[in-house]
Amino acid sequence: MMAWLMLASMAHAAPLVTIVVTDPLTGVAIDGFDPVSYFTDTEPQPGKPDFEYIWQGVSWYFENPANRDVFMRSPEVYAPQFGGHCAMSLSRGYLSDGKARLYLVDALKLYFFYSTANRDAFLLSKATALQAALDNWPKLSQQLSGPPAGEPVSDAISSEAPATDAGASSREVPPGLAPSSQESSVAPGAADANVPHN
Repeated sequence: MMAWLMLASMAHAAPLVTIVVTDPLTGVAIDGFDPVSYFTDTEPQPGKPDFEYIWQGVSWYFENPANRDVFMRSPEVYAPQFGGHCAMSLSRGYLSDGKARLYLVDALKLYFFYSTANRDAFLLSKATALQAALDNWPKLSQQLSGPPAGEPVSDAISSEAPATDAGASSREVPPGLAPSSQESSVAPGAADANVPHN
């Protein structure tokens, strides 16, 4: 009973939702998936605790040491935008955790979504939704615990809003990536979204 009361009082002391979306049991970012693998593989790969890097006060796991080293050089390039919070929810003015299996890579930026419906809505009006999310993020992120929203992830997203919905503006390739694939990449459908995460 005493432990329950202590946990309840701790919950009132600080926000439980963090700047970077983490697994509530392990505290690892983006359900332990390797953030670099979203850009280099056909689907995200689970990271391994052997290849861990702490960034923004959170553990990030990587599939291999090469991906960890690439992330260490430019974490703001590979980390999900808005700390992994749902981009469409942000555009609508509220926070929800994005799911690591419901993602979009567009203009070399990684976005997570709470549901396939949110991702589909985002894709219908990408430029408008992204601008609204960028506008809402500074205020909404103040409700979260962790480094301030002005840290690298927010700096990276607030400085670049896409010029068009097509995402066809000139883009730089992140370090360590071949320039062959710069098109949008969408995660598989809802059936894969329900895959349990360990």
